[in-house]
Amino acid sequence: MGRGNGKGSDSPPLDEIIVGDCIPILNGLPAGSVDMVFADPPYNLQLEHELLRPNNSVVDGVDEAWDRFDGFADYDRFSEAWLTAARRALKDDGTLWVIGSYHNIYRVGARLQDLGFWILNDVVWRKTNPMPNFRGRRFTNAHETLIWCAKDKDARYTFNYAAMKALNDELQMRSDWLIPICSGGERLKGGDGRKAHPTQKPEALLHRVILAATKPGDVVLDPFFGTGTTGAVAKRLGRRFIGIERDEAYAQVARARIAKVRPMEDPDIIAIPSKRDEPRIPFGWLVERGLLHPGTVLESPDGRWTAKVRADGTLIAAEHRGSIHQVGALVQGAPACNGWQFWCVPIEGKRVPIDVLRQKLRAELN
Repeated sequence: MGRGNGKGSDSPPLDEIIVGDCIPILNGLPAGSVDMVFADPPYNLQLEHELLRPNNSVVDGVDEAWDRFDGFADYDRFSEAWLTAARRALKDDGTLWVIGSYHNIYRVGARLQDLGFWILNDVVWRKTNPMPNFRGRRFTNAHETLIWCAKDKDARYTFNYAAMKALNDELQMRSDWLIPICSGGERLKGGDGRKAHPTQKPEALLHRVILAATKPGDVVLDPFFGTGTTGAVAKRLGRRFIGIERDEAYAQVARARIAKVRPMEDPDIIAIPSKRDEPRIPFGWLVERGLLHPGTVLESPDGRWTAKVRADGTLIAAEHRGSIHQVGALVQGAPACNGWQFWCVPIEGKRVPIDVLRQKLRAELN
C-alpha cells in the first residue's frame, strides 16, 4: 500500500494508507469520490493525571499528544475543518459515521448539523466488558455513541435493512448494539507488550457499520485510520478503502495487519439483496402467468375480509374496486395498505400472503 497524497487524479487512491494530516489530504481527494466515511477522531479526553487501579498500577489509557487540544474552541475548529473536508470528498448519496464518547460526541454532533448533515441515527455501542470506574465517583462508562448521517435530508443513501435484520436473527436491528471491546488476540500489541493503539475498535463493530451502509465495491474512507480496523474489515467484505493516518508507526502496523486479510471476492458471499433493487412485479402478472385465476377469492390474514381477483389484475370486494393496495385499504377504512402482505391465499390449510407468489414469479424471471 502506497503513501500518495491523493492529489492530481480523477479517482482516489484505493486500498492505500496515506500518511499525513487528514484535512489537507481530504481536500486533495477528488470531490464526491467516497461512498462512506467512518471516523474515530480524537476524543479530547482532557486527562490531567494518571489513572490508577485500586492496586496502584497505572491504567494504559489515552495520553498521546494527538488527543490534546487547547480547549473546546480549538477542538471545535478542528472538528469543523475535518468534517468540511470529509463532506467534500463524500458522494451526494454517501453517509458518514463518527464515533465518540461523552467528552466529544455532542460537540461533533453540533458541527455536523451546522454543516448541513442530516442525522439518521445515533447508535449506542454498549460494551459487554467496559473498563471499571476505579475511583468509584461516577457510573461505569459502558458505552460510546456513533452518529450516522447523510449529506442532506433528501439523499438516497444506502441502508441494507434486510442484511441487518438477517444479522439480528430476523429481528429488526435496533440502535443499541451490544458488542465487546477489543481484547484478547484481536488487540494488537507492540514489541513491549503494550497496546499498539489505545483506542483500537473491535472488528465486529466495523463489520456491522460497513455491512449496514455500503455495497460491495464501495469506497470506505477512514481519516483517523490508526491500526487499520476499517481497512481490514472493508477488505474482508469486498469493499475498497482509503486510510489516512498521520503517525507512521500506526500506519506500519495497519499495513502488516491488512496484508494478512484475505479479500472476499465471491459475489454470492458478499452480495446484499435489496428489495429496492429487485424487479417490479405487478399483481396482474400473477393472473397472466396462471399463478392466480380470475375469480380466485383472496382473504385478509384473519379471514374477516374477502375479495375476488378480476381478469385485469384488480380486485372486487362488495362496492370496492381497484388495486390490491387500494381495496385492502378501503375494506379496512385505512389510509394505506400493503396488499402483498394483506391479501392471502390458502396453501396447505394456512392463509399465506400473496407476496409468496410474487417471489416465486420473481425467481422465475431472474
